[in-house]
Amino acid sequence: QVQLVESGGGLVQAGGSLRLSCTASGRNISNYSMGWFRQAPGKEREYVAAIGWSEGITYYVDSVKGRFTISRDNAKNTVYLQMNSLKPEDTAVYYCAADRNLLRWSLPGETDFGSWGQGTQVTVSS
Repeated sequence: QVQLVESGGGLVQAGGSLRLSCTASGRNISNYSMGWFRQAPGKEREYVAAIGWSEGITYYVDSVKGRFTISRDNAKNTVYLQMNSLKPEDTAVYYCAADRNLLRWSLPGETDFGSWGQGTQVTVSS
């Protein structure tokens, strides 16, 4: 079982940037797709972004396209979420997740993730 630890959250003004990191231990994640989710108070969890194990494919929810970038550094067993032009509606707890299957040729759906981090709070003030 892989353990995932997120970091990089915090308080930022609207228009600012943050970079979230997700470092894995217990398993080499280079052959697994990885994703970021978020959950705001009173709202359902939202699938924000994903990156394939081959790095060639990515997914973004429409609301973050052009502002967020997901990337990975397999040598560091780490996945990143660069968040620019942040808006108050981006405020949420952000979670990193790992695909339960390795070498998936398509990006995983929301229910395909089997390991989760504890989350990191992102708060964007207006």
